[in-house]
Amino acid sequence: MPTGDPPLTLRDLAGIKVTNLSGVGEKTAEKLLALEISTVLDLIQHYPRRYLDRTRQAQIADLLPGDEATVLGAVRSAKSRPLRGRRTLTNVVIGDGTGELTLTFFNQRWRERQLKQGMEVLVHGKLKLFRGERQMAAPVVDLVGDRTGRIIPVYPQSTKADLSTWELAKLIEEALRRSRVRGFDDPVPPEVLDRFDFVDREAALHGIHHPTSMAEMQQARRRLVFDELLRVQLELVRRKASIEREASGVAHDMSGELVDCFHARLPFALTEAQRRVNAEIAHDLSAEHPMHRLLQGDVGSGKTVVAVTALLTAVQGGYQGALMAPTEVLAEQHYLSVRDMLGDLSVPDPTSLLGDRPLRVELLTNSVGATARRQVLDDLIVGGVDVVIGTHALIQEKVQYQSLGMVVIDEQHRFGVEQRAALRDKGESVGVPDVLVMTATPIPRTAAMTVYGDLDVSTLDEMPPGRSPIITSWAEGPIAESGVWETVRNEVAQGRQAYVVCPLIEESEVIEVRSVEDAFVELQNGELSGLRVGLLHGRVSPAEKEATMAHFREGSIDVLVATTVVEVGVDVPNATVMVVFDADRFGIAQLHQLRGRVGRGEHQGLCYLLGDPGTNDGKARIEALVASTDGFELAEVDLEIRGEGTIMGERQKGRNDLRLASLRRDKEWVSLAREVAIGIIADDPELADHFELGAEVDLMLGDNEAEFLMKS
Repeated sequence: MPTGDPPLTLRDLAGIKVTNLSGVGEKTAEKLLALEISTVLDLIQHYPRRYLDRTRQAQIADLLPGDEATVLGAVRSAKSRPLRGRRTLTNVVIGDGTGELTLTFFNQRWRERQLKQGMEVLVHGKLKLFRGERQMAAPVVDLVGDRTGRIIPVYPQSTKADLSTWELAKLIEEALRRSRVRGFDDPVPPEVLDRFDFVDREAALHGIHHPTSMAEMQQARRRLVFDELLRVQLELVRRKASIEREASGVAHDMSGELVDCFHARLPFALTEAQRRVNAEIAHDLSAEHPMHRLLQGDVGSGKTVVAVTALLTAVQGGYQGALMAPTEVLAEQHYLSVRDMLGDLSVPDPTSLLGDRPLRVELLTNSVGATARRQVLDDLIVGGVDVVIGTHALIQEKVQYQSLGMVVIDEQHRFGVEQRAALRDKGESVGVPDVLVMTATPIPRTAAMTVYGDLDVSTLDEMPPGRSPIITSWAEGPIAESGVWETVRNEVAQGRQAYVVCPLIEESEVIEVRSVEDAFVELQNGELSGLRVGLLHGRVSPAEKEATMAHFREGSIDVLVATTVVEVGVDVPNATVMVVFDADRFGIAQLHQLRGRVGRGEHQGLCYLLGDPGTNDGKARIEALVASTDGFELAEVDLEIRGEGTIMGERQKGRNDLRLASLRRDKEWVSLAREVAIGIIADDPELADHFELGAEVDLMLGDNEAEFLMKS
C-alpha cells in the first residue's frame, strides 16, 4: 500500500478479501469462511474471547476440588474406550510441570486426533477428584501452540474451521502490520474522544489483539465497545428523527372534557406513575408529528387506564381509536374491561337533538358473527364507532375508518412489522395515527434503549395501592406438591378459583414435560376430583376457547388447566392460585406474566412453581421468582442469566454489530452512546458532515439489520 494514501476506513477493509493476505490460500480461506470471515474487516473484528495472562496462570498442583480455573499444559496422552450403548469416553492427560490433569469427553472421539502428544492447550473448567486423580469433565479447550509473551489472545474457534488460536492470531497480526502504512481512519468526533479520554482507533485495534498489559486491553475494549454502541444509536436516533420530521400526524385537541370525565368516574385515584405517563403521552399527542411510544409496566401497574386515556384524547377531538391485541381471548378481555370502565360516557354529536350521544366501543375479531361484523364495518366508515378493539382483524382490507387518529398495540412483540404498518396506514386519510405500544414484559433500561431505541419509552414503575404482592413458592418434591393441591381445594372451598399451567399440549418424547391434556385427566380423576375443572389450549376452536373463558369468568369452572394462552391480559379477579408445572421450562418473563394472572381482586394471590430443574439456569429462574415480585428487577436477573442473546434475538438475523459490547457489562456506555448520538443527529440529521461515520453505520447495520432494529 503506497504511502500518502488516505487512512483505511472500515469500508476499505470490507472491500479487501482475506486471500490478499500472505499465507491465505484457497484452503485457509475456506476454513475462515466457517468462522464467517471473508474480508480483512471480518478478520480484525474477530476479537479474542479471552486472554492468557502468563503472569497469573493457575498451576495444576495448586488446584483444589470445586475450583474453576484456566490451565495451560502439554498433552501427555489421549485415549478413547467404548462404553455401553455405543457411547465412548475419551481421556486426555495434560501436565504443566507441577502435576497432571485428566480431561474427560463423552462421545467426542475426535479429541484423540485433535489433541496430539506434546501440543500445548489451554483448558477451562471445574476441577473434581475421581479416585484420587484431578479431573475436568468436558472443559472448554483452546489450542494455543507454543506462543510466548506475557499476554496471549485466545480467539473463538470452531471444530468445522480447524483453525487454532495461534493461526488466527498470526493472520490478524499480518492484517494489522499491512494496515500500519496507511493507518486507520477515525470518524468519531475529536471532542467525543477527548470527553471520554478514548485511545484512537488504531491503538484500540492493536490493543485488543496484542495488548502488552491487561490495562491496555481494557482501554482498547472500552473504545471499541463505544464505537459499536454509537453506530446502533446513530441509526435508531436518525430514523426516529426522520419519522418525526417527515410524517404528517394528527395534532389532537387537548381541551375536551372526555378524559377528565373518564378519570372522575374511576373508582380509584391514579398513581403518580400513571399521571406522569399520561402527561408524557398528552405532550406527544398535542404535537403535529406522530407519537411512537412504548409503554412498559409491570403486571397490574395500570397500563389499560393509560391506554384508554390516550384513546379518549383522540375521541374527544373527533377522531377514532383502535386497540389491537394478539389473541381473541385478550381482545375480548380488553373489550369487556374497557366497556365497563367507560360506562355511560357521552361524546359531542351536533346531529343529535341533545348535542351528544353515548360513546361507542365495539369488538372486531374473526369470531364476531357476520351480521354484527357488517354493522361494525359500516359504522366505522361513517364514524359511528369511536373505539374499536380487536385482533389482526382490524387491519384486514375490508376494514376502513373515517378518521383513525390513535392506535394502541398490546404486547407489541407478538405482531410483525407488516401488521403494525398496515394498521398505521388505515389512518392516512387524516394523517399518520399516533401509536402507543404496550408491553407487560419489563425490559432492562439499556436493552430498551438498544432494541426499542426508535421509540420514546414511558414506564409505569408503581403499583396501585391495595394490591398485595403475590406470594410465590417453589414446591419441590411430592410432599410439597400434595400440599399445593390441598391449598387449591381450600381456596375453591372458600369460593375462589385457580389456574394450572403446563408447557405442552401433548406428551413429547424429546421434552419430558407434563402435557396439558394428561394433566387435565390426572387432576380431574385424582388431586382435584369433585371440583369443576376446565381445559384451555391453543388447539381448541375460538368458540370453544371463548366459551371456556366465559365459564371461568362467571365462576362455573373452579380450576382452569391451560397452556400459556392465559399468560397475557386474562383478568379474573376471583382467581387466587396459579400452579405452574415444569416451571424450569419457562423463562423468567413468562413465569412473571403467568403469576400476574392471580391476586387481581381483594384476596391474596398465591403462585406455586412445580419442577425439578436439571440445569443451574432453571434453578436460578425459579429462585429469582420466589425472591422478587418486581418485574424490572427480574428483567435484570433474566439478562444476567440468559445474556443479551434473548433481548437482541430479533436483531440476530442481520449482521450483529455487537461483537464486543454487552448490554449487561456496558450499561453506562449504552446511555452515553445514545446521548452522543442525539447530539450529533440534532446538528447533522443526515450525517452529511459526518460522512464516514454515516458510511460505517450503513455498512455495519445494513438495511436488513436496520429494519430489525426499527421493527418496533
